[in-house]
Amino acid sequence: MNLNATLFAQFVVFFILAGFTMKFVWPPLMKALDERTKKIADGLAAADRGKADLAASEKRVQAELATARDEGQKRIGEAEKRAQLIIEEAKKTASEEAARIVINAKADADQQVTKAREGLRNEVATLAVKGAEQILKREVNAAAHADLLNQLKTEL
Repeated sequence: MNLNATLFAQFVVFFILAGFTMKFVWPPLMKALDERTKKIADGLAAADRGKADLAASEKRVQAELATARDEGQKRIGEAEKRAQLIIEEAKKTASEEAARIVINAKADADQQVTKAREGLRNEVATLAVKGAEQILKREVNAAAHADLLNQLKTEL
């Protein structure tokens, strides 16, 4: 065997194999590698967009929470103001009711005093008539002397 011929045949086979590989095998491999590179780049870009969206969402959430906190504090303040108004109104109503009760009690007391005075006047008139009977030793007719008794009641 001739070393040069073998070497030349190996060169020819090598170049045929290299040409076949470059023509039929290499393009699909490069296409698969390019697609894989593109998928990785798209995935990284999507991850970056996701991080940016997450950061933006967190900012929106923080803003919403701050707004909700402020609104809650505002509502608490309004509720406290309303509670104070209700308390003041209840105090006013209670004082008005107390004043009305005091006025009614005074009116009742005055009425009872007037009734007691009338009762005392009647008793004094009766006692006066009985005393006069005792003094005069005879019976005094109350119907006949009604004017006199009424005058006596008004003087007492």
